[in-house]
Amino acid sequence: MDLELSEQSLPVFEALASKVRLKMIHLLAERPLNVKELAQALDLSSAIMTMHVKKLEKAGIIRTEMVRGKAGAQKRCILRVENLEIQFPSREKEQKRFHETEVSVGHYTDIQIEPTCGLATPEKIIGEFDEPRYFLHSDRMNAKILWFGKGYVEYKLPNFLMKNQHPHELEISLELSSEAPFTNSNWPSDIDFYLNGVKLGKWTSPGDFGDSRGKFTPEWWPSDVNQYGLLKRLRVTEEGTYMDGIKISGVTLADVHIREKQWGFRIAVQDDSENVGGVTLFGAGFGNYNQDILFRLHYGD
Repeated sequence: MDLELSEQSLPVFEALASKVRLKMIHLLAERPLNVKELAQALDLSSAIMTMHVKKLEKAGIIRTEMVRGKAGAQKRCILRVENLEIQFPSREKEQKRFHETEVSVGHYTDIQIEPTCGLATPEKIIGEFDEPRYFLHSDRMNAKILWFGKGYVEYKLPNFLMKNQHPHELEISLELSSEAPFTNSNWPSDIDFYLNGVKLGKWTSPGDFGDSRGKFTPEWWPSDVNQYGLLKRLRVTEEGTYMDGIKISGVTLADVHIREKQWGFRIAVQDDSENVGGVTLFGAGFGNYNQDILFRLHYGD
């Protein structure tokens, strides 16, 4: 999770300002637990524990889902956040010393995919589910969500870096999840990222989320399929490549030929991966974050 030092981040700071909630996070890092199990582990009443759960859920640190138990339906708590990075204000950021390009989910330039698959605009499904040919339909330029079981999609975008500007970090942010039949929060998928033909690294998505509707998901969208993803931030620097602050490879800006006049960015689910669980990409108008694939190349003189 990436935060700016602003009032919008206060719910997260407030949620973490509690010894009880910090202990809950440690417990949930080991495995999902229901409210009763958390209450027993911390010697609290279920009513008090429910209050703490709501605080963490509001902050986006955990998510909950209803599951069947021996005594009826139970609310299970699942940790959503792997790490937290706080962006402090800086002179460089205030001066907006970066080039920014936002690429729509449907503006891919190359594909090779296998079902399950599909894509949609904010108004309608494009063609039919599980038919790769519709990924070449003219309406695909308006797509704001797409999913596939394995294969890849690739995007090309311009590089506006000037000769006298020194690049020091490329930041790529996007919302994505696995792709399960219907939805399944426990459906791991190894997703690989490439830039200019160089593999940046891998991230394993924990699941395909459908426990609640996405904040921006259209009302007509079926409730039993992909609803939202996780916002992930890739950073390629002069020292290596990071996912949400955690180093995932030693690939640097020099390795990806960052000064090329155009870039190729590929998102892939490999056939030989340990977890072949597909991928869903959420663009503006779907999921929990109203954005497409965002690229920022930070630079200095």
